[in-house]
Amino acid sequence: MSEAIHNRRKFVSSIMTTVTAACAIFAIAVLILILSYIAYRGIAAINWEFIVSTPKPVGEGGGIGNAIAGSAMMTLLASLIGLPIGIGAGVYLAEFGDKWYGNTIRFLSDTLIGVPSIIVGIFIYTLIVLPMQRQSGLAGAIALAIIMIPIVARTTEEMIRLVPKSMREGALALGAPQWRVTWDIVMPAAASGIATGAMLSIARISGETAPLLFTALNSRFYNWYYDKPMSSLTVQIYNFATGPFEVEHQMAWAATLILVGLILVINIIVRIFTRKKF
Repeated sequence: MSEAIHNRRKFVSSIMTTVTAACAIFAIAVLILILSYIAYRGIAAINWEFIVSTPKPVGEGGGIGNAIAGSAMMTLLASLIGLPIGIGAGVYLAEFGDKWYGNTIRFLSDTLIGVPSIIVGIFIYTLIVLPMQRQSGLAGAIALAIIMIPIVARTTEEMIRLVPKSMREGALALGAPQWRVTWDIVMPAAASGIATGAMLSIARISGETAPLLFTALNSRFYNWYYDKPMSSLTVQIYNFATGPFEVEHQMAWAATLILVGLILVINIIVRIFTRKKF
């Protein structure tokens, strides 16, 4: 009887292992298929002129240099706003957030993560765009920062909670104050995980389109001022893809390939930080 039970369990284990392996292969195959198709459709249109020039009149092609610059500027400003706030909130939740106030912040952060990004765009449109009476790169960056903050906060909290309590207790036993323990002991120990969360949040906002349609809108030219409408890769891809001309569709695929490549680079950096142990 025991041998029959053993053989049955072994058979079920083999079946489940095969099913899970097939699911993993399917997921990887879908990803490879999508990336391959994007590369096939877009790589022919990528050249130096396409990367640095601006769009020409409708139907005549051009480039996406202004969109790359706009995305970089808004992502940079969003990171300067969102990362310090998110990391600070995560440190508070991990070190002092066990009471009702911390639980409330944690609940609101989880809720904000699940809010559709278009809602954030409408909120910033009402709060900033309408008083300014125009869309701007500043409004787009603030919308992206709001999307980034809860992701960074929750990731930072989880990474800090993984730091062994013995490290805190040892520093406190030596007479170090709580803030010094957090700053000099806990934060360096969790640095790789915090950096991973930061990179993932940057990758997340790099692919956002809906909030930028309400806030930054678009510009067919290079714009180095945050108080004016600013182009972005995602909005440019949307405009090209919905255009009636085949040349614009080709540009949309090429811009998509560049955007996917940038996100891939960010994820590679995340993997490097993840593999590094402190």
